[in-house]
Amino acid sequence: MKNLFLKSANKIRNVSNDFHRYLFDKINYDNRLIAILGARGAGKTTLLLQIANKFKKAESLYVALDDLLFTDNSLYSLADEFYKTGGELLLLDEVHKYPDWSREIKLMYDDFPELKIIFTSSSVLDIYKGESDLSRRAVNYRLHELSFREYLHLFEQIQLPVYSLNEILKNHDTIAHDIVQNIKPLKYLKNYYQTGAYPYYRPGRTEEYYQALQNTINLILEIDIQSVKGIEYANIAKIKRLLYVLATNVPFIPNISKLSQKININRNLMIEALRLLERAELIQTCIKTGKSISYLNKPDKIWLHNTNLNYAIAEESVNTGTLRETFFLQQVSGLHQASLPEKGDFLLNDKYTFEIGGKNKTQSQIAGIKDAFLVKDDIETGVKIIIPLWLFGLLY
Repeated sequence: MKNLFLKSANKIRNVSNDFHRYLFDKINYDNRLIAILGARGAGKTTLLLQIANKFKKAESLYVALDDLLFTDNSLYSLADEFYKTGGELLLLDEVHKYPDWSREIKLMYDDFPELKIIFTSSSVLDIYKGESDLSRRAVNYRLHELSFREYLHLFEQIQLPVYSLNEILKNHDTIAHDIVQNIKPLKYLKNYYQTGAYPYYRPGRTEEYYQALQNTINLILEIDIQSVKGIEYANIAKIKRLLYVLATNVPFIPNISKLSQKININRNLMIEALRLLERAELIQTCIKTGKSISYLNKPDKIWLHNTNLNYAIAEESVNTGTLRETFFLQQVSGLHQASLPEKGDFLLNDKYTFEIGGKNKTQSQIAGIKDAFLVKDDIETGVKIIIPLWLFGLLY
């Protein structure tokens, strides 16, 4: 226990507080049980340690659930000893690496009423489908990749405010005009496309970053998905192949039968694989407007989850139009419901239609549609229904 406290104190002491992810200020810390889910590399561990710093006056303990301590000790027994010695805040990292995590956390919540527990896990995990139901206890938050706004703050030391979707739609001309007086957003957008989605990028080390990103993908497929779903290794290899096929063809309109044949897996496993890749935040999908969401339904269109993945996986097959759509969907989908309209590229919240394109894109595809907007790359400012693409990177 003493060694665990020393490791915890060292990690908390050394974490940087110069930059906080958007979620840091959105969490309601009054809750006793908080779950933070997100893909590998999104910054969950750093966020957890920064939370410990926020509560400096509380008796805190950070624990990684793959620690060798749990070879011979249970999580519950650790919490019991911590609580009895005055522990107030228990921070658990990567709970999906610990067997029976949900059952023991439920018991800890019930038995230690003055202990606050905050835990992180892979985005693949559905915390409400564990062995024990945590739906009435845990408050669930999702940590997405860096937004364009966060990228500017972290890597370029440029701080911009968050704008809501309604603010952008109504006042984009004024917002963009004020911002471009001080910075040139298009100068940074291309860099964000290539290396801006994850906080572990180091400037000037692009190839190392893509290698690290490929390693992260392998860990997600071989460890995270495996620990949560228990899929046979042979099928994990097929899911890897599926991801590459999708990456080199996005935006992808899937024919499940042909895709199943190509990857050599049955239809049900194919649908399950697509769902797992989406939950792991490696792909993002949309269905047509008005279509019911069902476990057995295939998505109508597929993109990679962010533009960095396009460069890391597809390499020479990266398409500019695909990057624009991927960027837009990534920036909006964490906050708004997106679907595929009959006309235009995306429908948000069953109300707003968006057509995405370059600076020469015309309004013909959304002509006559109410609440429709033309989102253009390669422009600094817009007018009326024409909005610069980069502005949607300021939503969180």
